[in-house]
Amino acid sequence: MNTRTSAIRYRIGKPLFRHKTSALWNQRSLSTDVSAGPNDPHTYCRDFVRQHDYDSFMASYFYPRYARNGFFAIKAFSAELAMVQDNVSNAMIGKMRMQFWRDAIKGIKEAPQGTPPKHPIALALHETSKHFKVSTYHLKRIVDARDAELQTSSHLTIDSLTSHAESTSSTVLYLLLSLLSLPSSTLSHAASHLGAAQTCSTLLRALPFHAKHGRMAIPAEVTAKHGVSQEDVFRHGPDAHGIEDAVFEFATYAHDQLNTARDELLKNEGFNGRIPNEAMPVFLAGVSVSNYLKRLEKSGFNAFDPKLQVRDGLLAWQMWRSFYKKQF
Repeated sequence: MNTRTSAIRYRIGKPLFRHKTSALWNQRSLSTDVSAGPNDPHTYCRDFVRQHDYDSFMASYFYPRYARNGFFAIKAFSAELAMVQDNVSNAMIGKMRMQFWRDAIKGIKEAPQGTPPKHPIALALHETSKHFKVSTYHLKRIVDARDAELQTSSHLTIDSLTSHAESTSSTVLYLLLSLLSLPSSTLSHAASHLGAAQTCSTLLRALPFHAKHGRMAIPAEVTAKHGVSQEDVFRHGPDAHGIEDAVFEFATYAHDQLNTARDELLKNEGFNGRIPNEAMPVFLAGVSVSNYLKRLEKSGFNAFDPKLQVRDGLLAWQMWRSFYKKQF
């Protein structure tokens, strides 16, 4: 047993564990083909999530049928915005996209009289808002966070990253809780921590991709502590000095956030050690996080291990088990 694994197990008692005005909007610049989307926006969103966020696509089967279209609309919105940075040639074009989505949210806010742009994700969100409570404040919060990311893609501190996660991943979970009519402070607190864990694991999974494009996914305070040179990571990947130690520390933080989310739910006296059945679909996101962190530990915290870029065939079964045990 290596030192890192031993330290983690001693600490937690068990193993550890992508993404100026409407008149200026060019449909051909979208990250996916939307030519047929407006005719069937919900199918478009479902296919978009299946292509770009397969873990969430698998979790969709556990949502009640009445909420699935809304789930796909929210998840497609989140994924579309997360991908803007990698699908534009410069920040100005990215900001034009963000303005497009701010304008779209105005149309969603005015549902059912609102007139969103003929973009399938905007149309699906607009339709969802007619039947469910969709917070435009939360939608705009995600846009603002992704807009800020265009200027500063890396984070100096863990606190800065956690704040970003609160405005992105956690906010998506808030929207999903609202979709299922689950306004609970306990559930929201747990979702806040789960969102932080989700953001960290996503960044670790995408570390090879970001390094290839000259971006450091791990906050600077963590890499500096272990003497990691960004340029060394960009050039040499897993052979960069200190990178595994930095990955280990970042993964530990992600796992701590995941454990805190679990504790928020399981220690609630009203839940009797089990997550409420109706909330379980939202918290299946934790299964994907746990799955990746466990696989990362098995790789010796080598985030560049090609095996980590391959889907785990056991994930669907793990979600099923988690759903019926009412734990993650």
